Amino acid sequence: MSDVPASPASEFRDGLVELLPAMVAAAPIALLYGAIATGKGLSPLEVTLSSALIFAGGAQLAAIELWTVPVPIAALVLSTFLINARYILMSASLAPKVAHLPFGGRLLAFHVLADENWALAERRAAGRRITAAYFFGAGAVFWVNWVAWSWAGTVLGPLLGDPRRFGADFAFTAIFIGLVAGFVTTRRAGIVVLASAAAATAAHLVLGSPWHVLAGAFAGMAAAVLVWRPDEEAATP
Repeated sequence: MSDVPASPASEFRDGLVELLPAMVAAAPIALLYGAIATGKGLSPLEVTLSSALIFAGGAQLAAIELWTVPVPIAALVLSTFLINARYILMSASLAPKVAHLPFGGRLLAFHVLADENWALAERRAAGRRITAAYFFGAGAVFWVNWVAWSWAGTVLGPLLGDPRRFGADFAFTAIFIGLVAGFVTTRRAGIVVLASAAAATAAHLVLGSPWHVLAGAFAGMAAAVLVWRPDEEAATP
């Protein structure tokens, strides 16, 4: 692992540049959320606060699609929990790699955690130490981007129409596939990714959303346990 020091400004810039494609992809999704939420009766302030405090695009979209009067509390809680349960696993995998950061910094870092900056942080941890500047360059700015475009959706969304008709809803998926591909550097890593993808696909076809998220996560963990070798742990830099 490289111990070459880098300035905080350089680390922040690295995180920002690496996450830039995901920020571009997030824009139409946030616009869509803002437009739908406004149509369901939420004010621009409520939309903005929901994105700032929740910061979970999939869960926000699922919740707003279920939003009716009266609000189905049980369905909202269950769907958002299942969709966001992956963050428990993501945080657990990342926690040892950011243990050197101050406690308050770790709490803030995990609030701005998303699929994309989690994948970038895991990839960075394989070769370099994760710094606060890097993580916030790849996290806090992403949070600001999501909140800003959610607000913009309350104004521009109804004028632009549904971004899904342009295929914009697939942008996140395409970027995450590219990020995951960067992890497949060994046969064992490939097995883990394939097991997770196969389980998620099967669960989506049989059970539908959001069960495929948990199925893919647990299948990936099971595969990782089955193919793990002690010599790999010892060889890790």
